[in-house]
Amino acid sequence: MAYKKKIDVPTKFHIKKGDTVMVIAGSSKGSQGVVKEVITSKYRAIVEGVNMVKKHTKPTQDNPGGINDIESPIHLSNLMLVDPKSGKPTKVGRKIVDGKSVRFAKKSGEIIK
Repeated sequence: MAYKKKIDVPTKFHIKKGDTVMVIAGSSKGSQGVVKEVITSKYRAIVEGVNMVKKHTKPTQDNPGGINDIESPIHLSNLMLVDPKSGKPTKVGRKIVDGKSVRFAKKSGEIIK
Protein backbone atom coordinates (compact mmCIF):
# COMPACT_ATOMS: atom_id res chain seq x y z
CA MET A 1 0.00 0.00 0.00
CA ALA A 2 1.16 3.48 -0.80
CA TYR A 3 0.64 6.05 1.94
CA LYS A 4 0.67 9.78 1.38
CA LYS A 5 3.49 11.51 3.17
CA LYS A 6 2.14 13.92 5.79
CA ILE A 7 3.66 17.38 5.51
CA ASP A 8 4.01 19.52 8.62
CA VAL A 9 2.64 22.96 7.76
CA PRO A 10 4.24 25.80 9.72
CA THR A 11 1.89 28.04 11.68
CA LYS A 12 3.57 31.30 10.64
CA PHE A 13 4.74 32.29 7.17
CA HIS A 14 6.97 35.14 6.05
CA ILE A 15 4.25 36.30 3.62
CA LYS A 16 0.63 37.24 4.35
CA LYS A 17 -2.37 38.26 2.27
CA GLY A 18 -2.03 41.90 1.18
CA ASP A 19 1.81 41.96 1.21
CA THR A 20 3.75 43.31 -1.76
CA VAL A 21 6.17 40.63 -2.93
CA MET A 22 8.79 40.14 -5.63
CA VAL A 23 9.33 36.90 -7.54
CA ILE A 24 12.98 35.82 -7.20
CA ALA A 25 12.88 32.62 -9.29
CA GLY A 26 10.90 31.09 -12.11
CA SER A 27 9.36 32.36 -15.34
CA SER A 28 7.96 35.52 -13.67
CA LYS A 29 11.31 36.43 -12.06
CA GLY A 30 11.65 40.12 -11.20
CA SER A 31 7.94 40.96 -11.27
CA GLN A 32 6.11 42.41 -8.27
CA GLY A 33 2.55 42.07 -7.09
CA VAL A 34 0.18 41.97 -4.14
CA VAL A 35 -0.62 38.61 -2.50
CA LYS A 36 -4.30 37.74 -3.04
CA GLU A 37 -4.33 34.43 -1.14
CA VAL A 38 -1.94 32.13 0.73
CA ILE A 39 -2.58 28.39 0.36
CA THR A 40 -1.04 27.06 3.58
CA SER A 41 -1.53 23.35 2.90
CA LYS A 42 0.49 23.51 -0.35
CA TYR A 43 2.94 26.24 0.77
CA ARG A 44 1.93 28.45 -2.17
CA ALA A 45 0.50 31.91 -2.79
CA ILE A 46 -1.53 33.57 -5.54
CA VAL A 47 0.04 36.90 -6.52
CA GLU A 48 -1.83 39.53 -8.54
CA GLY A 49 -0.56 39.68 -12.16
CA VAL A 50 2.19 37.07 -11.64
CA ASN A 51 2.52 33.51 -13.04
CA MET A 52 -0.35 33.97 -15.52
CA VAL A 53 -1.76 30.87 -17.27
CA LYS A 54 -4.52 30.29 -19.83
CA LYS A 55 -7.69 28.69 -18.46
CA HIS A 56 -10.35 27.27 -20.78
CA THR A 57 -13.84 27.74 -19.32
CA LYS A 58 -17.13 26.32 -20.49
CA PRO A 59 -19.93 28.79 -21.14
CA THR A 60 -22.58 29.11 -18.42
CA GLN A 61 -25.50 31.50 -17.88
CA ASP A 62 -23.25 33.91 -15.98
CA ASN A 63 -20.00 33.38 -17.92
CA PRO A 64 -19.71 33.49 -21.72
CA GLY A 65 -16.76 31.06 -21.57
CA GLY A 66 -13.59 31.08 -23.66
CA ILE A 67 -9.91 31.31 -22.85
CA ASN A 68 -9.12 33.49 -19.83
CA ASP A 69 -5.85 34.56 -18.21
CA ILE A 70 -5.71 33.70 -14.49
CA GLU A 71 -3.02 33.77 -11.80
CA SER A 72 -1.56 30.40 -10.92
CA PRO A 73 -0.20 29.63 -7.41
CA ILE A 74 3.54 30.14 -6.93
CA HIS A 75 5.69 28.48 -4.26
CA LEU A 76 6.50 30.66 -1.25
CA SER A 77 10.23 29.93 -1.57
CA ASN A 78 10.17 31.84 -4.88
CA LEU A 79 8.75 34.98 -3.24
CA MET A 80 10.42 37.69 -1.17
CA LEU A 81 8.74 40.52 0.67
CA VAL A 82 9.38 44.02 -0.71
CA ASP A 83 10.92 46.39 1.86
CA PRO A 84 8.44 49.23 2.55
CA LYS A 85 11.30 51.75 2.87
CA SER A 86 13.61 50.95 -0.07
CA GLY A 87 11.33 48.95 -2.40
CA LYS A 88 13.87 46.13 -2.70
CA PRO A 89 13.33 42.48 -1.70
CA THR A 90 14.21 41.68 1.90
CA LYS A 91 14.20 38.81 4.38
CA VAL A 92 11.62 38.88 7.16
CA GLY A 93 12.41 38.67 10.85
CA ARG A 94 10.21 38.50 13.94
CA LYS A 95 10.60 40.36 17.22
CA ILE A 96 8.48 41.09 20.27
CA VAL A 97 7.13 44.66 20.51
CA ASP A 98 4.76 45.55 23.39
CA GLY A 99 4.19 41.85 24.10
CA LYS A 100 3.21 41.02 20.50
CA SER A 101 5.23 39.26 17.82
CA VAL A 102 5.66 41.54 14.79
CA ARG A 103 7.37 41.08 11.43
CA PHE A 104 10.17 43.43 10.40
CA ALA A 105 12.26 43.92 7.25
CA LYS A 106 15.83 42.79 7.86
CA LYS A 107 17.26 45.32 5.34
CA SER A 108 15.85 48.49 6.89
CA GLY A 109 14.62 47.26 10.28
CA GLU A 110 11.18 48.74 9.60
CA ILE A 111 8.11 46.99 11.05
CA ILE A 112 5.77 45.49 8.45
CA LYS A 113 2.07 46.22 8.89
